[in-house]
Amino acid sequence: MPIAIEMPKLSDTMTEGTLIKWIKKVGDTVAVGDILAEVETDKATMEMEAFDEGVLAEIYVRDGGKVQVGQKLAILTAKGEKLDSKALSPAPATPSTKAEPAPATEPPTDRQAPPQVEDRRDSGTEVADHGVRDRIRVSPLARKVAQEMGVDLSRILGSGPGGRIVRDDIIAAAKTPMPKREAVREVVPQPVPPKPPAFVPPSEEKKITLSGIRKTIAARLLESKTSIPHFYLQAEIDSEPLSLLRQTINTAAEPAGFGKLTVNDFILKATAVAATRVPLTNATFAGDSIIQFPDVQLACAVAIDEGLVTPVIRQAQKKSIGQMSAEIKDLSVRARTKKLKPEEYQGGTITVSNLGGYGVEQFYAIINPPQSVIVSVGTIVKKPVVNAAGQIVPGQRMTITVSCDHRVVDGAVGAQFLAELKRFLENPTLLLI
Repeated sequence: MPIAIEMPKLSDTMTEGTLIKWIKKVGDTVAVGDILAEVETDKATMEMEAFDEGVLAEIYVRDGGKVQVGQKLAILTAKGEKLDSKALSPAPATPSTKAEPAPATEPPTDRQAPPQVEDRRDSGTEVADHGVRDRIRVSPLARKVAQEMGVDLSRILGSGPGGRIVRDDIIAAAKTPMPKREAVREVVPQPVPPKPPAFVPPSEEKKITLSGIRKTIAARLLESKTSIPHFYLQAEIDSEPLSLLRQTINTAAEPAGFGKLTVNDFILKATAVAATRVPLTNATFAGDSIIQFPDVQLACAVAIDEGLVTPVIRQAQKKSIGQMSAEIKDLSVRARTKKLKPEEYQGGTITVSNLGGYGVEQFYAIINPPQSVIVSVGTIVKKPVVNAAGQIVPGQRMTITVSCDHRVVDGAVGAQFLAELKRFLENPTLLLI
């Protein structure tokens, strides 16, 4: 019987996915556990495995297509089985929301005639504009007298028939003095500040379409930064004891066939221990309550091409540095090769983000909701320090920053957590007990 392959729900918040590319093609034989396709969820890009065997008979969604959870992607049949296209046809596509073009409107048969404009050129009406007439009606005698007396006809309103200017109007106007004009002030031109140059976009401008992972990162971190009251605590760690212990262990471990430990391995272990000792940092805000978790589900930020993923070390407080080191190395490799399972990157209760490998000395990480604390780790810096005897000697220092949700963690609680981190990292042999 034909088997429908549907878009699986690969995370608790996933509503749709993008089928990046098909690994299997139509006609390929499929065995249980074979990789059928690469699918991008809202949190990661993953490989979709086959849970049945058969032949890939038909593919309904092409590479790059966005698909709702539960929608049919393809059909798997037994060898030689004929496909009933009616019974197994794909779900109808969502109707397009594009608006249909409006039908052309027939032009009206009786067009409205343009409004008639009355021609007033031959009427007796004379229009004045700011005291100057378009037409001046004046008698020949009045015009002659006006010329002799130097009277401006344009400032006279006639008293004759139809507003005609007569001789008496000219004489009366000559006796009336013209109002004095105010002296015109000389306007000194002010220097005009130069305009800033217009923005010219780069010629090599490139538009990058957001992937599902990047959209989720943008939405979640914007929500975190705007809805969670962050505060930050910072401490400088004397990392020389840690460097010496790590060097001693790795020198002995390599010939014995054990993997090398990294600085980050010690930081992960110290974070798990500190969170156990200060349990409010391993908690979440839940409206009218705070939920405190019994186990430290330790998330570690790993950079991938599409953005960021945080694989989780389960029950980290129960594991040794060696176990945590091996586990985070395996999770990081599979995160970068898109082979993480949803349960391997969901459910973290506290996160460590380490940018020391990039030479970053300190930074302030954004809390990964619904968690309440994230630990930011900078690089180890060689610098002159003052020892217990008051002498200036070469030293190694590393800056640790803790971002806290103030709804859950008060300043004193955050300080206790940071003090525990500092104590264990400056006395790293305690982490081996």
